[in-house]
Amino acid sequence: MLTPRRIGLVSTRFSGTDGVSLESRKWVDVLEQLGHHCFYFSGECDHPINISRMTPEAHFLHPDVWDIYTVAFSNAVRPPAVTRRIRELQAHLKSELDAFVRAFDLELLLVQNALAIPLNIPLGLALTEYIAETGFPVLAHHHDFFWERPRFLVNCVWDYLNTAFPPHLPSIRHVVINSSAANQLSLRTGISSMLIPNVMDFEHPPAPPDEYAHTLRADLAVGVDQVLVLQPTRVVARKGIEHAVELVKRLGLDARLVISHSATDEGNGYVQHLRTFAGLLGMNVNFESVIISATRGRTDDGRKMYALADVYQHADLVTYPSTIEGFGNAFLEAIYYRRPLVVNNYSIFATDIQPKGFRVISFDGFITEDTLAQTRYVLQDRAAAAEMVELNYQLAAKHYSYAVLRRHLETCLAQFFGE
Repeated sequence: MLTPRRIGLVSTRFSGTDGVSLESRKWVDVLEQLGHHCFYFSGECDHPINISRMTPEAHFLHPDVWDIYTVAFSNAVRPPAVTRRIRELQAHLKSELDAFVRAFDLELLLVQNALAIPLNIPLGLALTEYIAETGFPVLAHHHDFFWERPRFLVNCVWDYLNTAFPPHLPSIRHVVINSSAANQLSLRTGISSMLIPNVMDFEHPPAPPDEYAHTLRADLAVGVDQVLVLQPTRVVARKGIEHAVELVKRLGLDARLVISHSATDEGNGYVQHLRTFAGLLGMNVNFESVIISATRGRTDDGRKMYALADVYQHADLVTYPSTIEGFGNAFLEAIYYRRPLVVNNYSIFATDIQPKGFRVISFDGFITEDTLAQTRYVLQDRAAAAEMVELNYQLAAKHYSYAVLRRHLETCLAQFFGE
């Protein structure tokens, strides 16, 4: 049994239903099961104040940070004023990180994606400099790298990207979530890594729907006999949500597409495109991020809020038409809640997930008549759907359970602190 450790998680935010926040909660669940104590540093946090430190400038949507991001990835030459502001914010954030470590007497930092994707350049630089100066033990959990996203490849911050995203320092152990990332990280930087896939608590199946969620369909304006199709992702272009819109339209069934997450991370252009596209097809799409959240509650105007888990349990079908994913949190969630899936055959699914034998309705870049036929069959043949989702659950329990994560984390901690 390892000695309990005080571990500080660092990211731009620990809040809501984005993939990094969700996966961080799972890591904390397992770490706490092992007896460790976890604390949070971020720009937005929904954890108790007594175990967290919020610094506004750590959020990628902080106005100063967003201005830096906008200039950094739209210019080939960096204005000196931007360099000065980056350095000022870096110094401030480094001081805040040091205060976080001291306030909670931390022994290890667990950095969640802040040293991989350059949404907050000053935070990445602050972390890198702090680690270089202190030799502090760090487990860097990388969900996606800047070279995987075309929008980061034209920039005026190559010096910062090569320094901090990710940094190559002796006290950092690196974790990636797919085999391609491990390969590219090694080729590009010489950094070795451990592969830990995304997980769900398959050892404990979800409880059946309760009375609270009885009103869910009515509040989503989905009829009792309508097919509820859930798109459980953020509204960003790489999620390929127009494929889900097209699928629902062409099914020829009485169906409604419900999109659970918000469009705030990358502006409103894509959500407007989806609304226009749906309008051209003559269909209604539900954008429901106001009343769908990570947990139940009430909106500011008193409306009932549902957890994403509630919506999964009332969905008849889940769409996952992403063109790019680091792994696939929504894929595992759909498997966990035993829901049939329509999946765009994105590269990580094809290389890391599908070979394990999962049964889904897949398509390659566009919806075909075969895609539609398979989807109708699964929706209309309950026995076939039940067989499919049960097979998927058992496979996921074998490959993507908390037990897998627990074993990997014990190995990582032993590397830092010994047995």
